[in-house]
Amino acid sequence: MKIKLLVIGKTDDKNLGQLIEKYQQRLNHYINFEIEIIPDIKNVKNLNQVQQKEKEGELILSKLKNTDQLVLLDEKGKEFRSLDFASYLQKKMNSGIKQLVLVIGGPYGFSESVYKKSSGKVSLSKMTFSHQMIRLFVVEQLYRGFTILKNEPYHHE
Repeated sequence: MKIKLLVIGKTDDKNLGQLIEKYQQRLNHYINFEIEIIPDIKNVKNLNQVQQKEKEGELILSKLKNTDQLVLLDEKGKEFRSLDFASYLQKKMNSGIKQLVLVIGGPYGFSESVYKKSSGKVSLSKMTFSHQMIRLFVVEQLYRGFTILKNEPYHHE
């Protein structure tokens, strides 16, 4: 299985970018992982929230293959403890899917078409974080999940 993290817009903070890259390199020791950046939509000031979500949704859906399994990082998604998230990853790998695509949406969330295409939603917290920070948290949790699956001494319970 391959994992792709789809994100809207680039990471502006250099320090966050370095941390994301650090965990991305670590994660690639366990699984084929990539981050794909969808460029920010131009002229968003001329769009309302629904229109912006629709445009972002079209871009997200255009990046998917028919065989991809889409999971949204969404505040209304299922919350996991780290051990349970590791089990979730193992089940995904065992299911035979070729690519798991995790998506961090834009500032207003996802369009209805993206929700309909998804096979699930995962929440990292009930708190709100910047989209920049969520990228780091996702990559770190993926790394943590794989170290748990390999019984490596990164996670402490």
